[in-house]
This record gives sequence, structure tokens and C-alpha cells, in this order.
Amino acid sequence: MRERKRINVQRQRRCWRVSNRVKAGSKRPRLCVFRSHKHIYAQVIDDLAGRTLAAASTQDPELRGEIRYGGNVEAAAKVGRVVAQRALAAGISEVAFDRRRYKYHGRVAALATAAREAGLKF
Repeated sequence: MRERKRINVQRQRRCWRVSNRVKAGSKRPRLCVFRSHKHIYAQVIDDLAGRTLAAASTQDPELRGEIRYGGNVEAAAKVGRVVAQRALAAGISEVAFDRRRYKYHGRVAALATAAREAGLKF
């Protein structure tokens, strides 16, 4: 029980630290990542207007045929490339990366790397 509580406290602190840093540079839209066990989701959000500018996930119909399982690094990289292409098509080239409470590791890092390679600047 203590170990689980410690991990939750670490996640909460990480979430506050990341959100404060993203809010400080709020001139750019943010690339927000949500990760579940089976899927990964990414959105480019304009907080000033309060709307989503581009989005991609492993549950998109066009990605579903390419991805066998949505909870791995390859799927996250494909989602990163697609969300970057959609953001560039919407006229967005610079974003602030909001990883929320997740460590920059594994699927989250793969998504960010693929988005950078596709042309987004963090």
C-alpha cells in the first residue's frame, strides 16, 4: 500500500510540474498525450480558443488497418507521425509537449520522436 501511495504522489507532482511548465509557454498550442493500456491518443489543443486543432489515436479508422495492437511503441510512433501531419496541414508547426503524468519513456517518447521527425517543433 505504501509503495502504491508513493507512486501516486510522484505522478501527481510530475503532473503539476509538467502542467506549470506548459502553461508558462502558453503562446503555442499544446500536444497533449493520453496513454491507456491498449491505446494511445494525441491532440493538438489551442487553450486560448478552447478547441482541438488536430487529433490522432490508435482507434482512428485509417490507422486501425495498419496497427495490430495499439499499446506498443510502433503504434505510438505511427500516431505521432499522423498527428504531426494533421497539425502541419492545419498550419501549426510549433507546439508545447504536454506528457501529463507520464514519464518521457517508451510509448510517450516514441510518439514525441515521430512527431519531431514528421516536422513538428517542440
